[in-house]
Amino acid sequence: MAIRHWIALLVTLSLLLPAIHASDGDADPVYRACMEHCEKTGCVGDKCFQHCKFTSDGKPIDGPWYMQEPLYLRWKQWDCRSDCRYNCMLTREEERGKGGDKPVKYHGKWPFRRVYGIQEPVTVAFSALSLAVQFHGWLSFFILLYYKLPLRPDKKTYYEYTGLWHIYGLLAMNSWFWSVVFHCRDVEFTEKLDYSSAVALLGFNFILAIMRACNIRDEAARVMVAAPFVAFVTTHILYLNFYRLDYGLNMKVSVAMGVAQLLIWAVWAGVNHHPSRWKLWVVVVGGGLAMLLEIYDFPPYRGFVDAHALYHATSVPLTYLWWSFIRDDAEFRTSTLLKKAK
Repeated sequence: MAIRHWIALLVTLSLLLPAIHASDGDADPVYRACMEHCEKTGCVGDKCFQHCKFTSDGKPIDGPWYMQEPLYLRWKQWDCRSDCRYNCMLTREEERGKGGDKPVKYHGKWPFRRVYGIQEPVTVAFSALSLAVQFHGWLSFFILLYYKLPLRPDKKTYYEYTGLWHIYGLLAMNSWFWSVVFHCRDVEFTEKLDYSSAVALLGFNFILAIMRACNIRDEAARVMVAAPFVAFVTTHILYLNFYRLDYGLNMKVSVAMGVAQLLIWAVWAGVNHHPSRWKLWVVVVGGGLAMLLEIYDFPPYRGFVDAHALYHATSVPLTYLWWSFIRDDAEFRTSTLLKKAK
């Protein structure tokens, strides 16, 4: 019962979070004055940007900004406004730091420092590592099923959830890929793909938790259970992409689905005598604690490591342990079915 109350508290707290529309940083008069000056002159202090210089008719000097940089740098798509925002933000934060003030958000984002054009280098590194661990986990699961465990006469696996875990692996790798891209460069296109991929993964995880915990093996029953959740997740993704990218609503939906699946796995681990249930408990408790990092945000240390970066860091060991449980579950179910067949 304790874990149920704890999870209910997380849901309640998440529902109290307001949507992010404006931030203290971009409302700062000093920052706004810096932005106006930069867009007119192309300079922030002694630093000037070639692509902020315009002719009298409004055309950039020396052609479009993206033609003024080496080819290997054009992918980042920094324009005049982006560079002005970034450098005005750093200048203002240096001034605030000297005055003893704490960092504030600018346009909904903490003041991160770029590294080779990458906006959040630490988060990108942990996301890439999680992607690699996901791929390793999925590949080892595939090898276990088709090359180490016995197969049926028709060459299909004994494990009833093979297809579902393959879909999970592909959705997870897709989600972490777009997480890498989004944290490299935050633009509307990458943001929507990152959010959509994460919601799709959470939705499928919720469906998968129900399937495995309730031991649903009949295909017709699976379709009946999955259909309403697929419809809901699809509608939510379409809403985010084509109507309004509502951060507050997306946070509530994501936390609700995340907490729901943790609760399902926790209850199943509590009543089931699975030999690897301890791994499931570690993932459930670790996932719940990691979710707190998403809810209770704090500014980046030295402009690099914030709560979200640490959340991505926790995903690496939890993902490894999660795939270890999946492999153990495949071995356990295959062994059980073979014993029944004899």
